[in-house]
Amino acid sequence: MEITVQWVRTSWTKRSRGGEAAALRNAALTGFPVSLVPPSFAQVIEMSECDGFHPRVSERDLREVGLSLRDEGGRLRVLARVEPMFGLPPRPRRPPAVRLRPGQWVRWQLNYRFSSAAGMKDWSYWLDTFNVAYGPVAANVFVSEPTVLVDECGPVR
Repeated sequence: MEITVQWVRTSWTKRSRGGEAAALRNAALTGFPVSLVPPSFAQVIEMSECDGFHPRVSERDLREVGLSLRDEGGRLRVLARVEPMFGLPPRPRRPPAVRLRPGQWVRWQLNYRFSSAAGMKDWSYWLDTFNVAYGPVAANVFVSEPTVLVDECGPVR
């Protein structure tokens, strides 16, 4: 099973919820050209408010990425996991897994809002974007429109 995984995490606080900072955050990309990573690894791109939403690229083992990936008879079953159970918004009903044929790819997006443990600090926010392709792909695959888009973003005000 040949798969390519790119995880893009954008994080911010309420300081980036309006004005120029929000415009900068909203301009942050959700897909980047794919770099070569070892098999069973994902390309991870993190962007945060504290560094002006400049992308930082690293690699992570697929087992550390919030995805369930399974080969099912020539199709790749993809399901994004909701990792932080304490974050908002609530997700009482989740979409079903996506089953990709070779040559297809999915972009799955989830957003979160968190408060500090004591409630003394500002809210923080994340947008996780998982780009997953099945089969051989070009380096710019995640810069194009996905075959399937799953938008699980909810209200986080």
